[in-house]
Order: sequence, then structure tokens, then C-alpha cells
Amino acid sequence: MPEEADETVDVPRRITVQSIIPAWLPRAYLMAAVTVAGIVITFWSLAKLQGLLTVLVISLFLAFAIEPAVNWLAARGWKRGLATGAVFVIVLVVIIGFLWTMGGLIVDQVTSLIRNAPHNTEDAVAWINSTFHTDLSGADITERASELSSSLEKWVVGLAGDVWGIGTTALGVLFQGLGVLLFTYYFAADGPRFRNAVCSVLPPKRQRHVLRAWDIAVEKTGGYLYSRALLALCSAVAHYAAMRILGIPSAFALALWVGVVSQFIPTVGTYLAGALPVLVALSQSSSTALWILGFIVVYQQFENYVLQPRITATTLDMHPAVAFGAVLAGAALFGATGALLAIPVTATAQAFIGAYIRRYDVAPS
Repeated sequence: MPEEADETVDVPRRITVQSIIPAWLPRAYLMAAVTVAGIVITFWSLAKLQGLLTVLVISLFLAFAIEPAVNWLAARGWKRGLATGAVFVIVLVVIIGFLWTMGGLIVDQVTSLIRNAPHNTEDAVAWINSTFHTDLSGADITERASELSSSLEKWVVGLAGDVWGIGTTALGVLFQGLGVLLFTYYFAADGPRFRNAVCSVLPPKRQRHVLRAWDIAVEKTGGYLYSRALLALCSAVAHYAAMRILGIPSAFALALWVGVVSQFIPTVGTYLAGALPVLVALSQSSSTALWILGFIVVYQQFENYVLQPRITATTLDMHPAVAFGAVLAGAALFGATGALLAIPVTATAQAFIGAYIRRYDVAPS
């Protein structure tokens, strides 16, 4: 029989979607979509919750600041809630006393300015005429003052038209302030329990790092506050004595202003603090203003090179350039809140990094 040819018939394969698209590709697309959606939702939530997050951050660092005092009272038998309340009362009394004193200073200076306005106007006209060789009179000054008063009146009327917006802003600030006080109280009163709750979700090795960072933050923030308070006290006492000797009115209020503002407002606080007593002294005489300006400059150098290094050596060891840069960075990122919190945050980060970085002696070249 003739040998039959072995013929193989090729059957075309059916092409399906599954054979073209890998099985992992739909899952990858789904994961990418979920990731993008999660990022968008996260940023949207952060933008909406920015006010609450700011309140929480401020409250946390205020709690760090008062926690050493609360711990000191708790170690002597006080309950933490009662100890936190006592520290709160002391701080509020100090703040209210400062605002009350400054309010009295403003009222006294405005009253004095109004009472001495005619005499000051005559002196100003005489000085302008003699300096710039003009021929002004009191009537000219009165006319300019009338124009300024009219402009101010229009501005006030326009401002009064936006009473609803001003009231809403004031209410928002009030609620934020109450929120800061409430969260600060809870963070300080329940500090140990709050730390334990945070650490309970972390493995033991991470817990040690978190507790160490927490202790450093409390130490540096509290140290910053107490060292600044001590520097403010020294500054207030020194300036009070100088102003009493020079016969500057409202010496106590002005000295309190210099002490608090120069220490607790970063970067520009020194200039704001010194400007007010110089202006008040200028209303008495130019020589008195020069004397108090000279004293402020000399005391600032004494504070920078003698007092501050000794007081902050064990609490806030930070180079002035680093502090200045931290304040600028904090203000650029978070505004006034960032500027106020920049120094304690930077000090905490610096101490925490320093605890884990090994330093070596530099070999001579």
C-alpha cells in the first residue's frame, strides 16, 4: 500500500483579551487609581482641617511648656488635673496682669498726648520751619489734621459696614483660643496616659525612640519658656530702674513691655520693645530719649554676651544664626504661629539628632 502522507492541519488559535493583557495589569491600574485618590483625599482633608491641626500643634507645645511645672506639683502629691489647673490659673493671671498694665499705659499716654497736643503742635511747627526753612503756621497744621480726620472717618465708616465679617472673625479667634486652652489642658493633665496610648500601637524598639523624643520635646520647650521668663524678669527689673532714674512716666508698664516683648517675640521683639520707651521719653525731652536708647543698646549687649549664655546653657543651647534662620523658615511656612514655635521645635530636633549622632574629635591638619 502506498504510504500515506502525514499531514498536520494548523487550527488558528482564538485570540482573547485575557491572552493580550497580563493578569497583573488591571490590578496595577486599580492600585494606582486608589493611590492617587488617597493622595487627593489626604491633601483635601489637610486643607480643610488646617485650622484644627494648627490648634492641636499649638496646644501640644503649650502642654510641653507647662508639663515640667505640672510634673513638679504632681511629684509633691498633687493630682495631675488639679496641678494643671493651678498652672493654668497662674499663667492666665500673669497674662491678664500684663494686658491690664499695658491698657493703663495706653490710656495714660493717649490722655497725655491729647492734653499736650497744642504745645506739641507749636513745637513741631517751629522745628519744621527752622529745619526746612518753611513758613508754616498752626492753621496749616490744623487744616492738614482736619483732612486726616476726614479720611479716618471715612475709613471707620467703611470698616463699620463690615461688622458681620469682623464679628465672625472675632468669634472664630475666640473659639480657636478656647480650643487651644482645652486641648492644652487635656494634653498636660493626661500626658502620661496620652504617651502610653501612642506607644501602645508601636513595637518596643520604636517605643523607646518615641518616648525619648517626647522627653526631649518637653525638656527643650519647657526650658525655652522658663529661660525666656527669667530673661524677661531681669530685663524688666533693669529697665525699670533705668526709667525711674531718668524720670520717664509709666516706668513699670514700660519695663514690663520691654521684658516680655523682647524675649517672647522672635527676631523683631527687641526693636519693638525698645521703640515704645524711646517714644514716651521723647515726649519728655530728646536728651532723655537718647539716654534710654543708649541704656537699651548697652543692656542688649550685656544680655547677649553675659546673661543669655549662662541662663540658656542648660536649657536651649542654640546658635543665634540657627535660631534666626528657624524663625524665618517657620514664618515662611506657617506664618506667625510658625515663627513662635520655630525655636522650641528646632531645639527639640537639634537635641534629638544630637542624641543619635556620634561626634569625633577633629584631627589637627
